[in-house]
Amino acid sequence: MKIEGIDKVLIIGSGPIVIGQACEFDYSGTQACKALREQGYKIVLVNSNPATIMTDPVMADATYIEPLNVARLTQIIEKERPQALLPNLGGQTGLNLACALNKAGVLDKYGVKVIGVNLDAIERGEDREVFKETMQKLGIDTPRSGICHSVEEAEKIVAEIGYPVVVRPAYTMGGAGGGFCYNVEELRTICSNGLELSMTHQCLIEESILGWEELEVEVVRDAKNQMIAICFIENIDPVGVHTGDSFCAAPFLTIDKALEERLKKDAFKIVESIGVIGGTNVQFAHDPKTGRVVIIEINPRTSRSSALASKATGFPIALVSAKLAAGLTLDQIPYWRDGSLEKYTPSGDYVVLKFARWAFEKFRGVDDCLGTQMKAVGEVMAIGKTYKETLQKAIRGLENGRAGLGFAKDFNKKSKEELLEMLKTPSSERHFQMYEALRKGATDEEIFAATYEKAYFVQQMRELVQLEEEMLKTPGRLPADELLVKAKKDGFSDKYIAKILGLREKDVRKKRTELGVVEGWCAVPVSGVKDQYYYYSTYNCKDESTASENPKKIMILGGGPNRIGQGIEFDYCCCHAAMALRELGYETIMVNCNPETVSTDYDTSDKLYFEPVSLEDVLQIYHKEKPTGVIVQFGGQTPLNIARALSDEGVKILGTSIDSIDIAEDRDLFRKMMDKLDIPMPESGMATNIDEALACVKQIGGYPVMIRPSFVLGGRGMEVIYDEAMLREYVAKAVGVTPDRPLLIDRFLHNALECEADALSDGEHVYIPSVMEHVELAGVHSGDSACIIPPVTITKENLATIKDYTRKIAEALHVCGLMNMQYAIEDGKVFVLEANPRASRTVPLVSKVCNTQMARLATRLMLGEKLEDLKLKDKKFNHHGAKEAVFPFDKFPKVDPVLGPEMRSTGEVLGLSDDYALAYYKSQEAAGSFLPNEGAVLISLSDKVNLSEQAIEIGKEFQKLGFKIYATEGTAKFYEKACVKCEVVNKIAEGRPNVLDIILNKQVNLIINTPWAKRDAIKDESAIRKAAIKYKVPYITTLAGAYNTVKGIAAARNGHGAVKSLQEYHASIEEV
Repeated sequence: MKIEGIDKVLIIGSGPIVIGQACEFDYSGTQACKALREQGYKIVLVNSNPATIMTDPVMADATYIEPLNVARLTQIIEKERPQALLPNLGGQTGLNLACALNKAGVLDKYGVKVIGVNLDAIERGEDREVFKETMQKLGIDTPRSGICHSVEEAEKIVAEIGYPVVVRPAYTMGGAGGGFCYNVEELRTICSNGLELSMTHQCLIEESILGWEELEVEVVRDAKNQMIAICFIENIDPVGVHTGDSFCAAPFLTIDKALEERLKKDAFKIVESIGVIGGTNVQFAHDPKTGRVVIIEINPRTSRSSALASKATGFPIALVSAKLAAGLTLDQIPYWRDGSLEKYTPSGDYVVLKFARWAFEKFRGVDDCLGTQMKAVGEVMAIGKTYKETLQKAIRGLENGRAGLGFAKDFNKKSKEELLEMLKTPSSERHFQMYEALRKGATDEEIFAATYEKAYFVQQMRELVQLEEEMLKTPGRLPADELLVKAKKDGFSDKYIAKILGLREKDVRKKRTELGVVEGWCAVPVSGVKDQYYYYSTYNCKDESTASENPKKIMILGGGPNRIGQGIEFDYCCCHAAMALRELGYETIMVNCNPETVSTDYDTSDKLYFEPVSLEDVLQIYHKEKPTGVIVQFGGQTPLNIARALSDEGVKILGTSIDSIDIAEDRDLFRKMMDKLDIPMPESGMATNIDEALACVKQIGGYPVMIRPSFVLGGRGMEVIYDEAMLREYVAKAVGVTPDRPLLIDRFLHNALECEADALSDGEHVYIPSVMEHVELAGVHSGDSACIIPPVTITKENLATIKDYTRKIAEALHVCGLMNMQYAIEDGKVFVLEANPRASRTVPLVSKVCNTQMARLATRLMLGEKLEDLKLKDKKFNHHGAKEAVFPFDKFPKVDPVLGPEMRSTGEVLGLSDDYALAYYKSQEAAGSFLPNEGAVLISLSDKVNLSEQAIEIGKEFQKLGFKIYATEGTAKFYEKACVKCEVVNKIAEGRPNVLDIILNKQVNLIINTPWAKRDAIKDESAIRKAAIKYKVPYITTLAGAYNTVKGIAAARNGHGAVKSLQEYHASIEEV
C-alpha cells in the first residue's frame, strides 16, 4: 500500500536533547522509520544527535548526522532526491525546518512533496494571529488577547485586557521566552526578549488564566477525515505551570463526562479545520468557577504528550501517524477490541500518572521555581489500579533517593504556616511540601488558596498521610497485619515503610509475603497491531499474566527517567542489547519507567514491564519470570544502585561482577590495584574534616586540587580548589561526609590533555575501536567536553600506553562486556583518572563513528562468547567525528555558563567530515553557534602566562584570516608584544564604550573569554558570557576551543564540505 510516485521519504529528526524537546521525538522518529519501511518505502533520515538509536545505520537506508539547517538540508535533498518529506515527527525543530525549506523554495525546486501535514495548516496552528482567527470562525473561545510586533503595541493591548497577562512568542517551544507580567516594567523586559526569540518576530499578549484546570486531548485523523480521541490528560498542577513540568493523570479523574464530550467535539472541529493527518495534541483550560472553556494551543505534530498518551493507552500514535501519512486509513489498521481502528475508544481500568524530573541541583544560583517555561529534563510514568498506588509508584521511579512522599529535605520540621507560604511558589518540591503541610493539618481550602490543586487530589494525599501517621504510632515494630496490607494496597513501598519505622527492608518484605501481599501483573493491550501487550504491577488485583517456560530468557534493566548525567545513551544500549539477544534466540524482558524512550516501546523486547527500576519491583518480576540472568551494566547508574542487593537475593547478574564494579567505584581499592599494576594516577588523599584536608593538600604538593564526594555519577559536587579559603568553604558546606564516605582530594593536572577509551573485554582480551581526544583540558567533565575521534594530537607512544593500560585494567577487574577508561596526558605522561566497567555515555558515539556495534558485541560477550569469536580487526579511518555538548543555560539566565568538573549538558551533537577541523566546525554549527567566516572577534584572556604560545598562535591565525581583533587592555598589551594588532576596548568598570556595548551593538561575531579559575574574579566576565548567550554570539571559554575554532573557520573557507551518509563513511573504513 504505497502512494503513487513516492519511493523515498525524508524524515527530519529533532536534533540534540534540550529542555522542552527530549527523546520522545526519537521514539516517534524510530516508530515512523519502522512503519514506512514496512510499507516498502526507502528512508533518508537527518538528525544531528548521535546518542539516539534513531541515527543508527540499521534504522534507515541513508542516515545523515548533519547540522539541522536549511543549507545542509538543501545539500542532502539535492544529493538523495527524495520524493516526499515527513516533517511532523521531529518535534518543533523538524516542523520549523520544513517550513523554512518550503519558504526558501527548496521543496518546489527539487519536487519534494510534504506528507502527513499541510504546511499552510501548520501556520494555522503555530502562527498566533491566524490561529486566533481560525478559532473565532469555529466558535471556540480563546483567552482575550492581542498580537504585537513591538513593545509599544504590547502596552496598548494591555491597556484593554488589564494585568496580569501572559506573553507567548510564536514558533518557539517549551514556552521559551514567555512569562507572566504583573506590571509595565516586567512587560517591557519579557516582551522585548520574546520578540528577539520568535522566528516571525511576533508575540501574543493574553489575559491570565492562572489557576484554571489544564486539560489535553490527543486526536488522530486520517485522509478520509475519520477522527478518534486517543487519550484525555488531566494536569493536576493548574494553568501557570507548563504542561511539561506538570504532574499529569490519564484518563480524566475529576472531570465529568459532559465536559469530556464537549472537549472532544471541539478538538475534532479544530483538527479537521487544520487538516493534520496523524496525531495532534489540543490543550484546553477550564474555569471551574464559571464553566468557561478556552483553547490554549494545539501542536500539529507528535509531541511530548503524545509519547505519554501512547504509553498510557497502548496506542502507538507515531507508528499509526506514519502509516496514515503513507496512505493507509484507520479502517485498514487492526484494533484488538472492535476489528479496526476507526472504532477506537479509550478504555482501561487503570490510572496513569506522569511526574517530571528536574535538575536544579546542578546549577548554582538558580531558583527552584516553575512557570510557563518548561524546566524539566525528563519524566517518569507509573501505571496502577488506584490513584494512591500510582502516585507512590511514580515517586519511587524518580531516582532522586526518595522512596515515598514524606520527610523530604527539612519540610517536616517546618510549621504549617511556613509550608503554606512555600507552596505559593510552584517548585519541583511542591508535592513533597504539600504532604508535610497535610501532616500538620492543612485544610483543602488552605491548600487550594496556595496552589489551586483540586480537593480530590488533596484528599487522596491526606488519606496517605493519615495511614502513615497510624503506622508511626509503633516505631521500631512491624505494623499490625491489616495495617500493613492496607499500606501496600495504597502503594507504600517496602523501603519507605522500613525507613520511617526504622526496620530492615528485608523484614517488611518477608512479613508481607507471608500475609500473601504480592504484586499481580495486568496487561495493557496494544492497538494497531495484532496480539501485543505490556504489563504493570499492582497490589490491588490477582495476577493475570503468564510467564513462559523458555529456559533462554534474559532480563534487561533500563535507565529510568532522563536526567543530566544520564541520558538516552543508556537507552540506546538497552535497545541494542534486546536486538542482539533476539538475534541469538533469547526471549527478552525489559523493565523501565520512562515513557519517552524506545526501550519502553512494545516491540523492542518480547515482554515489557512498565515499572520503576527499584529493588521491590524488579525482584518480584524476577521471581515471576525466572530468567537465566539479568543485565545491569547498560542502564547507567539506576540498575547499578540496586545490583548489589539483587545479587544478595540470589539474582544472577550477567557480565562484569558486582565486586569489580565496586572496586572501580571505590577510590581506595582502585588506587591499590593501580599501584599493584604499576599504572600512574594523579596523587591523591582522603579527608573527613578540615584539618585532614589541609594536611592532605600539603602531602599532594599544594594547590590547585580537585575535590569531590565519593560515589557519584556525572561529577556531582566536584570542584577545583585554588586556595585555603575556597577549601574551608567547600568542607564547611559538604553534607553527609562520614569516615566511610570521605571527601576525595586529587592533585589537579596542569594543562593536561584528557582522553577516553571505550573497550570491549571478555576478561582476558580487550578490543578498543578508537581513542577519543577531548578538546577542553582536564578539569572539564567528560560529558561536557567537546571531543574528537579518532584522535589528532595524541602521539603513537601515548596511544600504545593507553591501549596497554586498558588491557591490564580490564584483566585485573575481570571485565566482561563494556568498559570506559578516562586518561589525562600531562607533559607526555599518561595518568589514569578513572575506570567504569559498564556502558558509558560515549558508546553510541564510538559505535557510529567507528562502525563497531559496541552494545551488541558486549551482549554476546556477556553470554559467554570470546573476543576471538567476534573476529574484530583494527581499523584505519579516513574521517573524523567531533562531538559537542549542548547546554540549557538559556533557560537559566542567572547561571554563569562556565564549564567545570560537574556535568551540566542535556544533550550532544556530532559533526562528521574527512577533515578534523571541518568536523569541529560542523559540530559547532549543529550545536547552534554558527562560526563567522569574517568580521570581528573579542578576546579577553585572564591567564596570559600559561599556554602563552597557543594564545599567540590563535591571535596570529585570526589576523591572517583578516578578522578585526578587539581586546581588553591586558590582553591587548600581550598581543602587541607578539606583533598582533588589536583595538583596545574598556572593561565594564573602566568607562564607555565597554565590552558590553560592542556586544549589544553587534560589532563582534565571536567572543573568546577564558575565565579566571577563582570564583570571585568573574563579575566582569560572567556579564560578558551572559550577554553572549542573550544576543546569540558564539562564545568560547577555553583556549583549546579557540584554537580548534580558528582552524575550523580556516577549513570552512575552502568550502563547507560535501554531505555524506553514515553508510558512506562506514564504507570508507579500511581494516588493518
